[in-house]
Amino acid sequence: MSIQDSHWSAASALGPGGMMSAAAGNGRADRARTTPLRVDAQRNLEHVLRAAREVFGELGYGAPMEDVARRARVGVGTVYRRFPSKDVLVRRIAEEETSRLTDQARAALGQEDEPWSALARFLRTSVASGAGRLLPPQVLRVGVADESGVLDETPVPQQRAQAGAGAGAGELRLVAEDGPAAADDDTGAAALLEVVGRLVERARAAGELRPDVSVSDVLLVIATAAPSLPDAAQQAAASARLLDILLEGLRSRPA
Repeated sequence: MSIQDSHWSAASALGPGGMMSAAAGNGRADRARTTPLRVDAQRNLEHVLRAAREVFGELGYGAPMEDVARRARVGVGTVYRRFPSKDVLVRRIAEEETSRLTDQARAALGQEDEPWSALARFLRTSVASGAGRLLPPQVLRVGVADESGVLDETPVPQQRAQAGAGAGAGELRLVAEDGPAAADDDTGAAALLEVVGRLVERARAAGELRPDVSVSDVLLVIATAAPSLPDAAQQAAASARLLDILLEGLRSRPA
């Protein structure tokens, strides 16, 4: 290309008075500004979700948003830009963990022919994943018999409240009592209860599960056998040992 052609090519991007055209200049500037921001926003979201799982798993859903931001190494304002309230973040984590447990239960049903092996596989996989520490309260319910012998399904208290927190700090309100979000939460919990119910019924029908064990008992085992310890190896060992003990308690024994 000649020097004259080069000058013409450069000038073609200029408007009157030698100013670069808005289309050429703004297009490049916009790409320079928006592309990195999109990548950064996605990375920040991943950091916040990972931090929220860790913090809520260790301290319970009563942990403050500031702890999540600190663990994610972002400002608390960044957390609130993605999740306008703590309830929204808690619901996101609880929904993801409920969905993960449902997938694990379906996998156990599809991959194990023996009823007890399927139930044990589900429990071991779920405890190893740590999902029990993030189970939403609406699926943790135990049957309590009143004086007439009627069972009352009562929610299990939150497993962990923030240490040193004031009264009510450990309380979890996933969503408002009314509204579409509540229906979504109920749908996810119902799917989990349905597939775990199939595991329980199969093991009970085969005579391998104690007849008084309920779906809620099985989910309570997942929550109980998932301690949060600072050392990963100790946590895995403690979880495996505790689960072995609990499985023995669930299993039916010949009279």
